[in-house]
Parts: sequence; structure tokens; C-alpha cells
Amino acid sequence: MKNRLKVLRAERDFTQGDLADALGVSRQTVNAIEKGKFDPSLPLAFKIASLFGHSIEEIFQYEN
Repeated sequence: MKNRLKVLRAERDFTQGDLADALGVSRQTVNAIEKGKFDPSLPLAFKIASLFGHSIEEIFQYEN
């Protein structure tokens, strides 16, 4: 799944560690999501969307 997480994180000057702390996950999880190697659970996707003030669809895009 493609996502804009890295761009949104950079716009806020968050490190991966900062974002991980805010979401209650590990830095490795944030890294894996940003690289498209891990798809977040629905509750985590809602947390991410809420934190950045965007809808889930604005952050994550499904790719075939």
C-alpha cells in the first residue's frame, strides 16, 4: 500500500521516533509502514489520520 506518511511526518519535523511515540508503536513499525512493507491495522490507520488531520484515504492509497 502506498502512503504519504513520510511526507506528512517531514512537514511536522517529526522523526520516526517522535511519530512512533505519538502512535504507541515502535520506530521500526513506522519505518516499515513508510516503506510500504507493513500495512497498519485499521485502528492504527485511524490514529495516524487523526494525528495529521487527514482522512485515511488521503494518507493511504491501495495499489494492485
